[in-house]
Amino acid sequence: MTRNLFEGKNVLVVGGNSGIGLAAAKAFSQEGANLIITGRNVETLTSKADEIGGRTSAYQCDVTDMEQIKDLVVKVELEFGYIDVLFISAGQYSSGSINSVTEENWDWLMDTNLKGMFFTIQGMLPLMGNPSSIVLMGSIAGRLAVAESPVYAASKAGVRSLARSLAADFVTKGIRVNVVSPGPTDTPAYRKLKGEGNTLQQVEWEKKLSTIPMNRLGTPEEVAKAVLFLASSDSSFTTGAEILVDGGEVYLS
Repeated sequence: MTRNLFEGKNVLVVGGNSGIGLAAAKAFSQEGANLIITGRNVETLTSKADEIGGRTSAYQCDVTDMEQIKDLVVKVELEFGYIDVLFISAGQYSSGSINSVTEENWDWLMDTNLKGMFFTIQGMLPLMGNPSSIVLMGSIAGRLAVAESPVYAASKAGVRSLARSLAADFVTKGIRVNVVSPGPTDTPAYRKLKGEGNTLQQVEWEKKLSTIPMNRLGTPEEVAKAVLFLASSDSSFTTGAEILVDGGEVYLS
């Protein structure tokens, strides 16, 4: 049962063509939103926009490309005029010990997970309404000691810090900024990391699963519910906060 929480609201989901971003985009649409999703792959974007249905548009944008971000701002302004909700879900994961990380690896992860996020917010800021909500995709990796993933963990810790700083900057503008930080979630990206057909890799991921107190993966839909809460007026007195959707891994394990 829907409540039409976003009826008449303009919602932009950056990275809305797969995984958690797609689940959130579907939920926003079901709640009545005027929706724009972005992603890097044009064919995937078009098919996912059709799958979402409703009032959904799709624009290609690679958040590591500053010119594409600028172009997206122009397109969003032409279609929407202003934004009620900005959810930035675009991100990448990569593992590797400190000795295996190249400058190219570092730049790719930081550009996608942090720099692209920052400059997307900067570009969209003049379009943000009052009141409005910005929700950023974090990760429990930004809180935990994550072996073999120092760059990813650092990028997600940066997201947490960015959200708090921007929340303080924007509080008088009527713009709330919050973070959703998932634990291991059953997304296409996770299944790729799990290594279908790779027995050793699957054993390692089974060991990882055992560290989650609820003893299962989260679903994109469960994370999307937290996103919609922070995006909606249900959380109108919440800013600078972080919601963990991690099966208890951070606080109970």
